Amino acid sequence: MTTLTYRGKAYVQHKAAVPKRLIELTYRRNVYLNRKETLEQKHPELTYRGNRYQK
Repeated sequence: MTTLTYRGKAYVQHKAAVPKRLIELTYRRNVYLNRKETLEQKHPELTYRGNRYQK
């Protein structure tokens, strides 16, 4: 069994880890750029917690 550590305390894992199927991520430039453009049209100014940011 595997010993895990969380916040300085050791724990024993009681079940075996299950292997997951790998997923390959893809980057599609045109989709990213279209979504970015749409967002910029809807929200021309960037504001977070009252602070304005430049693009």
